[in-house]
Amino acid sequence: MTRLAVLSDIHGNADALTAVLADMLAFSPDLMINLGDVLSGPLDPMGTAALLEGVPNLTVMGNHDRWLLDPARRNKGWEAWTYPKLDRMTLGWVAGLPTGLVIEDVMACHGTPRSDTTYWLETVGTDGEVHRADPAAIAAEIEGRPQRLYLCGHTHRARVVRLDDGRMVINPGSVGLPAFDDDTPRPHRVCAGSPHASYMILDRQGDDWAVTHRLVPYDTARMIGLAQAAGAKDWAQALETGWVDKPAVG
Repeated sequence: MTRLAVLSDIHGNADALTAVLADMLAFSPDLMINLGDVLSGPLDPMGTAALLEGVPNLTVMGNHDRWLLDPARRNKGWEAWTYPKLDRMTLGWVAGLPTGLVIEDVMACHGTPRSDTTYWLETVGTDGEVHRADPAAIAAEIEGRPQRLYLCGHTHRARVVRLDDGRMVINPGSVGLPAFDDDTPRPHRVCAGSPHASYMILDRQGDDWAVTHRLVPYDTARMIGLAQAAGAKDWAQALETGWVDKPAVG
């Protein structure tokens, strides 16, 4: 395994995924790893599922995938748009996803190895923005683990962190939703700053990895239209610009 394609947080954006899969062909990766949050959102979940069925990949379960299976969660938030559109076969696929993967010296998870809802490489500031987490806090999440490369998603923010011992933690950004806001642990936003579909190509070089961050343009019109039709103005803004409005803080 010398070349990996790593993607995350598609969130039902079938058109962004189509663009990423086409871009990926030029690199001929040995393996595609998908870090979860695959379907949830007011876009095209079944189209997304169909695309993934046709591509060999390893997928881990994200928090939004898990919530689709939870009767207490699937009828609210982003899952309320998504769950009614899914057939039994697709829900069965989601239910079978692992919460994490280890392949050779690579570990893949959605949030952190211990939690699918924790920001690993970011911390939420009092200014309503996210900032790079302290390296010591990043390293603490994998204390005692032997893998050299760790892959995570969840924050939709592309970032590469090399720790003092040479281990790397990599977030490829989001394929399908370049910006969002949240109120946990306090109101904040996460913005890529561009509407491109984001993923990464990783090439093994001895004990290290070379990282190529790919930002892929695609026609966002259909996805924006679906978001608008669902009344999801923040999604439409994120898909068009890569930004959402800053929440009130203080």
